[in-house]
Amino acid sequence: MDRRLSLQETLVNILGSNNVYFQPPETIRLQYPCIIYERSDMDKKYADNRAYMNMVRYSLTLITRSPESDLVKAILELPYCSYDRYYAADTLNHDVFTLYY
Repeated sequence: MDRRLSLQETLVNILGSNNVYFQPPETIRLQYPCIIYERSDMDKKYADNRAYMNMVRYSLTLITRSPESDLVKAILELPYCSYDRYYAADTLNHDVFTLYY
């Protein structure tokens, strides 16, 4: 299975719904709570003049109506995941994470 699709499936399981969007177009009407994620960088490790590991970095945004969501802890349990920041906009709460997958 493609790694991004595997990540999609993992996020759907954490959220408990299909409201997980990969780089959604502006025309999509989001349903909350939801997770929006996008590729933000790639990290390549080298040894002996060869690449031996390639990790894709994603930026994940959890959007909820509640400022205190148990989903934050569930996302942070993913390997190579760190909390980046929080902000509120349009009466919605946004928790942003960085994830290598």
